Amino acid sequence: MLVDSHCHLNYLDDPAQRLEAARAVGVGRFLCISVDQEHFGEVHSLAYEHSDVWASAGVHPDSTEPGMGFAWVESALQDDRVVGVGETGLDYSRLKQTDRVTREVQCRSFAEHLRLAGAYQLPAIVHTRAASADTLACMRDAPETIGVMHCFTETWEVAEAALELGYYVSLSGIVTFKNAENVRQVARQVPADRLLIETDCPWLAPVPHRGETNEPAFVRDTAVFLARLRGVPLDELAHQTSANFLRLFSKIYS
Repeated sequence: MLVDSHCHLNYLDDPAQRLEAARAVGVGRFLCISVDQEHFGEVHSLAYEHSDVWASAGVHPDSTEPGMGFAWVESALQDDRVVGVGETGLDYSRLKQTDRVTREVQCRSFAEHLRLAGAYQLPAIVHTRAASADTLACMRDAPETIGVMHCFTETWEVAEAALELGYYVSLSGIVTFKNAENVRQVARQVPADRLLIETDCPWLAPVPHRGETNEPAFVRDTAVFLARLRGVPLDELAHQTSANFLRLFSKIYS
């Protein structure tokens, strides 16, 4: 059985149908990810409508705003179907070098998410783009917290630093892209017991589905690619990454 450890089901047309298609190819668990308060209700509802779907609660760095509060996140974390904190992190990819205010707002938000993750003993779901040094610094400042570096696109050095902090590394369909050799280098080296797989759907459909709307069933294509890349049977990779998911997101069966 495979797991889609990071998907945005609420952005898909007919999520129920897409979930059924995924189950038909051996995907048995799904983590639907929150990016803001506005859409959390949709994420939460999907987790209650489907027994194999769970939810996270958090604010994506692109959705952060000065003065925003996090009481709703803390409240959501007490729900049985909410098993992770995020998507949180830092994204400087569209910021000017002089935009210090937005960077500070993102850093404060990330720090609060990490604090809540530690307090509730839940994993943080971390997004980082063009901000690896600051992302790792924030993670080091919250040593009581672990989580997953989702949709990983950074260097092996960044992955190694995250692994040393107890984090897991999750790979998306990007690993199948022709120009993603840096991600493949990471994929070859991540310890088997720290590896997760995701779609990040509806974006980033893997080969052979480039250009299509991504969906949970396509996590199998990424798994097939990774199994070949790492030189292990697909069943072994599926079993290991599923076990890793349940170990990290332990609230699912707690």
